[in-house]
Amino acid sequence: MAKIEIYTSPFCGYCARAKQLLKRKGVEFTEFDVSMDDAKRQDMMKRAGGRTCVPQIFIDGKHIGGCDDLHALDSQGGLDPLLQAS
Repeated sequence: MAKIEIYTSPFCGYCARAKQLLKRKGVEFTEFDVSMDDAKRQDMMKRAGGRTCVPQIFIDGKHIGGCDDLHALDSQGGLDPLLQAS
């Protein structure tokens, strides 16, 4: 199963939508709350090429992007193969 990491903050509707999709897919993920953790936010920004908004999603270390990117990948049929990798 792929290693999935998602950087989030509370009360973020896009974060909730991204997590719901991953839960529907039946995969586990590691969530990092960046709202009160500057070091974690800096780590996210470095890994995400300077992006500052949440969520930022990574699958096996590959930056997928945000919620809309995750849903677009799913609708194009590209998400399931990534989730099954490894």
